[in-house]
Amino acid sequence: MRMGPAELVQAAAMARRFYLEGKSKIQIAEEFGVSRFKVARVLETALERDLVRIEIRVPAELDAERSDALRARYGLRHAVVVESPADAEESPDPENLGEVAADLLGELVTEGDVLGLAWGRSTIHMAAALDRLPPCTVVQLTGVYDAGTAERGSVEAVRRAAQVSGGDAHPIYAPMLLPDVATAAALRNQTGIARAFEYFDKVTVACVSIGSWEAGISTVHDMLTDEERSHYASLGVAAEMSAHLFDSEGRRVGRDLGERCITVEADRLRRIPEVVAIAGGQRKAAAIDAVLRSGLVTSLVTDTSAADHLMTTGPAPRPALNRADPDGP
Repeated sequence: MRMGPAELVQAAAMARRFYLEGKSKIQIAEEFGVSRFKVARVLETALERDLVRIEIRVPAELDAERSDALRARYGLRHAVVVESPADAEESPDPENLGEVAADLLGELVTEGDVLGLAWGRSTIHMAAALDRLPPCTVVQLTGVYDAGTAERGSVEAVRRAAQVSGGDAHPIYAPMLLPDVATAAALRNQTGIARAFEYFDKVTVACVSIGSWEAGISTVHDMLTDEERSHYASLGVAAEMSAHLFDSEGRRVGRDLGERCITVEADRLRRIPEVVAIAGGQRKAAAIDAVLRSGLVTSLVTDTSAADHLMTTGPAPRPALNRADPDGP
């Protein structure tokens, strides 16, 4: 039915009270001398007749619809999907993922937290983009890809995060991958590295990267010999995160590799309340799916290129916040 001028004016006034002034329907009903049920009907009619238009706006680079769909599909605590750059296929983990992840950490980290940072190009980009963090301790969760590049890698990322927060930094001056188990064990017992490891059980928020098992997309893959790569590939490796390997279903494989690495153990990662993964691009989409299925990650920052693949791949996984080990005890 057509609304008369008095009805239009009243509907506009009620809508203004409700949507702009934040008054409740009961307050509006008392002001206009009508029932709250009538107020509800008038507000509904105002929407139907286009007297009121509701817009939900987020920054242009964020895709709210994909973010919510991805969060629900994987049972994540947070999922943030960023628009992919034009060259997304050639550029896994574009730098804008790190910028958005830096803002997310600014929301998640609270005063007194212990922030853990693992090696990865995306976490390095994130640390470089940090401009706010409450006072917190920052600890390195893995060794570096190349000790000679520590100043440009994860050590510098830890220092940068600590500088922004005003908290203590606990870097690890050691390569991630060692030639054998004995060398790795000896390094873990060194004073500085052992001190950093002592903080692993205190980490409340962690930031990690994800790699596909292919050249240039996983630093661990690139550190191994051809023979070692072939061996782990034969086990069905689909993804790598902090030197832990996963098959396409999210099961851990090749656990012996971790014994040669300076890295946070998977069981310790599973106990960290918030584990944020930063990874994007079509070339990493299958690897992201595998790691999310492991239950080790609670939140994800990715791009539309990877998100579109994740929303169409196979049956929906079990919720990530159910963090029981899929491989059993």
